[in-house]
Amino acid sequence: MNRFELELTGKKFLNDNTAHLNFRIISPEKYSFQAGQFLRLHFQQNDQEVFRSYSIATIFPQEHCVLEDISMAVSWVEGGLATGVLSSLEHGQSVPASGPFGRFCLPDTDFKRYFLIATGTGVTPYRAMLNELELRLQKGAEVYVVMGAQRQNGLLYEQDFLKMAGQYPGFNYVACLSREQREEPTNYDQSGYVQQYLQSIEFNEDSDITFLCGNPDMIDEAFALLKEKGLPVAQIRREKYISPKPRPVRA
Repeated sequence: MNRFELELTGKKFLNDNTAHLNFRIISPEKYSFQAGQFLRLHFQQNDQEVFRSYSIATIFPQEHCVLEDISMAVSWVEGGLATGVLSSLEHGQSVPASGPFGRFCLPDTDFKRYFLIATGTGVTPYRAMLNELELRLQKGAEVYVVMGAQRQNGLLYEQDFLKMAGQYPGFNYVACLSREQREEPTNYDQSGYVQQYLQSIEFNEDSDITFLCGNPDMIDEAFALLKEKGLPVAQIRREKYISPKPRPVRA
């Protein structure tokens, strides 16, 4: 397992309870990362090492690359261990980390349509994939980023996806607002949950692939729906962050 320090270099708020954190990787070694992977941050609590997992939000310059700087989106949870540490972390301070982990990455095989479905910070791996998705678009693929949120301020990184949609007709951004609509609705807004939008789509088992990341209930419900619609399980990729159990702090 690759272990290193992440030194905070910047912090900005995406909404009232979500922050975008920038870090510098402090390590004598260089590590290769892939868009869609995640890191584990290490915290100490009651003489134990506790882990929290976060997708890499950095827009990757290419499919596989060595990164010296990295970013992630973190939602604050009242009374949460990670929230307490990261919200008080100041510029130049660091937190232990390890990684990369996960295989929630675009496949080598080309598909005709890519459906990238998310809620909350689950959209961050799709931001990381933007340059790789651009290459697929240039080869004629269609991409659908389907983002679910209760309100407009929960649509994280929306401008990054809208920029890509403005450059490529094959890139589609869909904002599913379940509780409160925008004051000025757009032509890419949908009312309701992402599952309701997916219900309206006819999927092709030979040419479509889907990705699910975010709220566990959404993932489970959407997974069942996509199977019912005939998509093979291998073409329904899911990311659920299951961190290791706490363990004694290393001496």
